[in-house]
Amino acid sequence: MTVQNVFDLHTWLSQQHHGLRTFKTFQQKLETLSSHDPEQRAVCRLLSGLVGGYIEAFDEEPLPVAVADRAYGRLLDLVGSLDLKANADRRLADINRVAACDLLH
Repeated sequence: MTVQNVFDLHTWLSQQHHGLRTFKTFQQKLETLSSHDPEQRAVCRLLSGLVGGYIEAFDEEPLPVAVADRAYGRLLDLVGSLDLKANADRRLADINRVAACDLLH
């Protein structure tokens, strides 16, 4: 599936397993989306950093199922709540929410 917008990204994510491979692939899809839709680079970069921190925390480590489920649910809810076609105030609020998010806590 080619991701062309955040709705596609959310749809793809909702059909994936909760493991680290999904998070790594999600980062790749964010990079592609960012290059195809430059107006979304900021939110894509923030989401990628959020996911990257999570990946680094568990890379080469056992990933507890409860932690994976919680992080996946948070990411799915966060991506689903983004409205990249909204007015500037809403988009800024979304960006700030992504920047404040922590998938682990």
